[in-house]
Amino acid sequence: MGKVGGVIPFLAMAIVQSSYAGMTITSKLAIQSGMSPLVLVAYRQIFATLSLAPFAYWFERNTLPCMTKRTGLQILISSFTGVTGNQILYFVGLKYSTATIATALTNLLPAFTFILAVLCRQELLRMKTRAGQAKVLGTVLSVGGALLLSFYHGKPLGLGDSGIHWKFVQEMDRSSSSTTPTNLLLGPFALIASSLVWSVWFILQAEISKNYAAPYTSSLYMCMMASIQCVAIALCSDRTVSAWSLNNPIRLSSALYAGIVCTGIGYGLMAWTIERKGPLYVSVFTPLTLVITALLTWALLHDQLYVGTAIGSVIIVLGLYAVLWGKSNEKMNKKEGVQVTSADSDSIVKDKEDDDDEMSVMEMQCCDHSNCNHNSK
Repeated sequence: MGKVGGVIPFLAMAIVQSSYAGMTITSKLAIQSGMSPLVLVAYRQIFATLSLAPFAYWFERNTLPCMTKRTGLQILISSFTGVTGNQILYFVGLKYSTATIATALTNLLPAFTFILAVLCRQELLRMKTRAGQAKVLGTVLSVGGALLLSFYHGKPLGLGDSGIHWKFVQEMDRSSSSTTPTNLLLGPFALIASSLVWSVWFILQAEISKNYAAPYTSSLYMCMMASIQCVAIALCSDRTVSAWSLNNPIRLSSALYAGIVCTGIGYGLMAWTIERKGPLYVSVFTPLTLVITALLTWALLHDQLYVGTAIGSVIIVLGLYAVLWGKSNEKMNKKEGVQVTSADSDSIVKDKEDDDDEMSVMEMQCCDHSNCNHNSK
């Protein structure tokens, strides 16, 4: 049961990061087709709300905890940070940079989450312990490997053509008449800010999961609130009908995929995993998106894979396992501490019982001695 309990969260996070890698590619193509990032985020929240509703109803309708004002406020703040703020900043950054840079800067999330978790006392630094050193080293390796993979290419690996020809990519190549807009300051700044506000969501979600143990329902409320926020922001930016049109297949598929798979299913899986493993466990899987994105861009977009990609991927995996080992070691130490405390308590109780037995024997002996003296008189 313990092994299964460890494998399922691992698989859940692998699925989430794989879906995010696909979202980066499809969203970039949708933005290149002329779709506004604000409109894309608004559609994403609408589709996410619709996809989460059945899960919340089927799995949690009979076990919903009481919603308090504090929990409702936390969900509202989570919708502003983890959904509206995070996704608008991310897609704006994606528009004014490249998919590689966007994915690379997202890997600042583990560092931001670890720092905030320590400040909020959800994680203990414990640099003198091997577990604490492993978590810090693993976080640094994950971020460092992600940056190396993104900014150092080296020689091509020479894998050749994948043989996959995606019609959406071919149509974009034929119809694209201008280069993608770039902004050396706005793009990276928006992506860094996106990771920062997303790390706030991880910290808040850990508190929400304690007080409101219904991950699908809390995610549904969060996406519902974010839908209203994102639609209002997008309408303030552009009210033309053409801006909201989904006639282009890549726009429709990107919005559906981002909303249903990445937000609807992804946020539900993350909330479920945070409830069981904590926020740092979830955030440390983010670097895997880079590895998957590199493979998908080679297979679907026919981008070259380089030596730097391979080296960075190895470093990311090493960092990932270092953090997971630290978390596992820390959990085992806590269990051993509880067992030792329990054993000490049992020993104290046993000693007390032995003392009580000795006192009872002494009292009986004294009583017998007193009776003997009384009878002798």
